[in-house]
Parts: sequence; structure tokens; C-alpha cells
Amino acid sequence: MLIYVYCITNIEPNLNGSKELVNSLYFISEQGLYAVVSGEKEEEYGQENLEKNLSNLEWIKQKAALHEKVIEQIMEQVGVIPFKFGTLFNNEQNLKTMLIEHGEEFKSDLDRLADKEEWGIKTYCDKEKLIQNLKVENEEMKGIDDEINMASPGKAFILKKKKEELLNIVLSKTLNIYIQDSFNQLCKHCQEGCLNRLLPREATGKHEDMILNAAFLVARNKVPYFSQEVDCLNSDGKEKGVNFDLSGPWPPYNFCLPRSDRGQPMNKKVQNE
Repeated sequence: MLIYVYCITNIEPNLNGSKELVNSLYFISEQGLYAVVSGEKEEEYGQENLEKNLSNLEWIKQKAALHEKVIEQIMEQVGVIPFKFGTLFNNEQNLKTMLIEHGEEFKSDLDRLADKEEWGIKTYCDKEKLIQNLKVENEEMKGIDDEINMASPGKAFILKKKKEELLNIVLSKTLNIYIQDSFNQLCKHCQEGCLNRLLPREATGKHEDMILNAAFLVARNKVPYFSQEVDCLNSDGKEKGVNFDLSGPWPPYNFCLPRSDRGQPMNKKVQNE
């Protein structure tokens, strides 16, 4: 029997509710830590069979959803360090050895994460709408339009080419400023923030481009302020074609992984005292 790991806590969890999701759920304790695990058969999770199952999207979708549900239920009682979907140990002793070797690191992370929640922000931009807004509001764009209107046909052609180049520069600059300013505003209400990889439209299912994909570690008592800040950003961005999607709370994957696996911080300080 293989040992499948969902998460680690430093308080004995009550698994009664979670056992409705996974009947074989239990915990293994060592060094004052509790690893929430289930026993899994080689027929499904052994190396050869696991490789076959990982090529089955329906199997992955179902198992990954179950993995997240178990962690989220444990999170309702205690702080957790979530483990990635598909983390397996050959036996209990191997898992206990890992808890002994990394126990202090896990305890430090659990202390840092206490009474905090991970929230996600995905920002999307309707660039056509933003461009129309820039044409009306940007002084440089308005100035070149005036020149085009007064120019001869030949000069107007050159100015129109210049306008296209200017538009691309202004659009890029505006988006960079907007993203940085928004991130800084949100960081005022959180302990830590990090950037994750932007996702293509095929992955998001959105018609707009994703321009910001960030995670924030927010003290539980500051979540209402964080949420209000998102509302303000959405209000400001509505006319510009920019929308902020708030989701969470999530298992704190982005804030307890090894540093090399975390998202990248932005230019400004993102870790508040």
C-alpha cells in the first residue's frame, strides 16, 4: 500500500468530515506534526499505472478536485502546508523520515501562515477598449490627431504611421504602470504577494488577455479590506476595459513551497511586517 499525502498540520486534525470524501484517510504523526494521508493501491498509483492514469484527463480532473477538497476541508479547522497532487511515499517510515528531516522548516512555515489566507487575483484587459480610452484621454495621442487633421495627405500618411507606433508605446507603458500600481495597492492589505505565470486565453477561457496573475497572503482579519480594494480597482478599471477576478481562500501553495518554486515578486517590497 502506498502513502498519498494531502497536507501537513501542527494540530491534530479531525478527519470525520473528510472521510466522506476519502474513506481511507488518516494521519501520521511525528515531531509534533500531522501528515494527512490515505492508503492507495499499487494498481492505481504504482509507477507504471500512474503514468497511464496521468494521460487520462478525466482521471486527473477527478482526482485533482478530490485532492483540493480534502485540503480545503482540513483548512477549515487548522493551518496547513498543502502538498502537490500526486505526492506519494512508499511506506509510512519514509514519510516519517521526511517529517523528521524537514520538521523545523514545516513548523516555521505553519507559524508564519497562522491566521492568514491565500487569495488569488487574475486581471484581464480588453485591449481594444483600453486603446479607445487612450485615444480620448492621452494628450500625446490627441496632439498627433490634431496634426493629422491639419497636415497635407502625404504628411498625414507619415503621421498615421507615427501614431500607430506611439499607440503601441503608450499602451505598453500604460499597462505596466497599471499592473504595478494595482499590485502595490493590493500589497497594502497583505503580508506577502507574488507573481505567477500569465495564462493564455486557451487556458483561461476568456476573450480578454490576462495581464496580471498574482497570489497574496492576507491576514484573516484583513480579508474584508483586501476585498474592498479589489472592488475599488474594478470600479476604476471598468471604463478602461480592465477587470480583476478575486478568488480564494486557497491552500497556501504559493507561500510555503521551496523559494525556487514560488512565483516571482514584483519590483516593490511585497512582504509586510
